[in-house]
Amino acid sequence: MKLQESTLQASCVRWFRYQYPHLVIYAVPNGGSRNVREAQRLKSEGVLAGVADLVVMLPQGKSLYIEMKVKGNRQTEHQKDFQKKATTLGHTYAVCYSFEEFQQIIENQIQK
Repeated sequence: MKLQESTLQASCVRWFRYQYPHLVIYAVPNGGSRNVREAQRLKSEGVLAGVADLVVMLPQGKSLYIEMKVKGNRQTEHQKDFQKKATTLGHTYAVCYSFEEFQQIIENQIQK
């Protein structure tokens, strides 16, 4: 994950954990450089290309998947495929380009 996206994601997670300590948010560390052997091991353990950056566990058994992006960055084909699978299975998926967008999505989902 690029530094700008990493900084944005860290700010969003910090805010979420402060605002909603009774809920769960966690990151999926899917990116980064790895040697071939480690990449093969992780893939065999279940790492899946395109999985969203963040998962939020909401009340009533709902899950929210969030892909963090900064202006100018777009989803990869793997990310688009994951989004389609997640939404087809009834989960909510969002792409967030700013802290304010993240806040709005979270607040909308919690109010449902």
